[in-house]
Amino acid sequence: MTDLKSIIKMNKNNIILLLISIGVFLSVCSCKNKSNEIQKSEYSSDVIPFFDDWNLILGDGSNVGIANNYEHKDFFYNTHDGKEDWVVFKAPNAGDTHGTSNNCRTELAQLKKWYPATANDKLTATLKVKNVSSTGDARVAASYAVVVGQIHSADGFENEPLKIFYKKFPGHTKGSVFWHYEINTAGDDNSLRWDYSSAVWGYDFSVVGTSENTYPEAPKEGIALDEEFSYEVVVKEGIMHLKFTSEGHETMTFTKNLLVSEYSTITEIPQQTQDLFVPIGQDGVERKNAYAKEGCFFKLGCYNQTNGKSPEVNRNWCSRAETFEGDIQKQYASGNYAEVWFKTASITVSGLAVSNEGYFSKND
Repeated sequence: MTDLKSIIKMNKNNIILLLISIGVFLSVCSCKNKSNEIQKSEYSSDVIPFFDDWNLILGDGSNVGIANNYEHKDFFYNTHDGKEDWVVFKAPNAGDTHGTSNNCRTELAQLKKWYPATANDKLTATLKVKNVSSTGDARVAASYAVVVGQIHSADGFENEPLKIFYKKFPGHTKGSVFWHYEINTAGDDNSLRWDYSSAVWGYDFSVVGTSENTYPEAPKEGIALDEEFSYEVVVKEGIMHLKFTSEGHETMTFTKNLLVSEYSTITEIPQQTQDLFVPIGQDGVERKNAYAKEGCFFKLGCYNQTNGKSPEVNRNWCSRAETFEGDIQKQYASGNYAEVWFKTASITVSGLAVSNEGYFSKND
């Protein structure tokens, strides 16, 4: 009996020690996991390590070059949302702009350009929009919108065969994702250029309010602020291939020929353009070979489409939004800015791409 009691007592002690050890182990693991939850990378280039391929343009109009181990507290930095690291791009409604644009951007611009006919180039990104401007004229199509990815021409008129938009009206739970094709205008007058918009989820660019503060009905199939979505842009042998994905939404794909125009005669101008652009004199046609002879390059980031200029200047692009005379901190405090977070992004550049230095020399 004595030996049996000793064995039972010994086993109880072992069990107690084992339970204590398990508790200590779980506690250590819990602390480690908690530490991992709040940890964030030091720089944006640690989150998405592809900055060697880009120059970074800030919302103050400056070109800071390659953004490895770089941050700017007002425009470009990294953050952690409790689960994952993100790269933050912010742009106010008003500040200094880059090149001839009316709008502020914090955006990556590709260091090399490529020609659509020989291209085999690709851009991908996963992102979420955190904020669009809180003010603007609802009748102006660009109000409350931000461009999160582009293809830009480096030559000629420097038009844009691709702009990927997110737009959300005030008070709406969900916003719209759509993309634009801007014609490469025939002739010498680029003021005649116009865009054609295609809806991905929700509305396209043409859906506007009936008065300055009267909005259309909320889109039935849209993307909310803070909701992730992804895009993939591939240009191969003159064809632009687009793919948009988001959990819980239909995957959407599109193609566009960049070598042969669909809009080279007046009769080919689509109805959407006739309603939006023709009434303000933007009624040009496109050169027949579209962007065939243009060096093009990718852009990615936060290109705020809302500005403080009067709609009398251009009723599609000038929002008369609040700018506090360019005071960035007042704009940020009042919600008059755009903010986009990127979780992942990648770029594939063909061996036929060449230096894009001429574009930066002209626009910096």
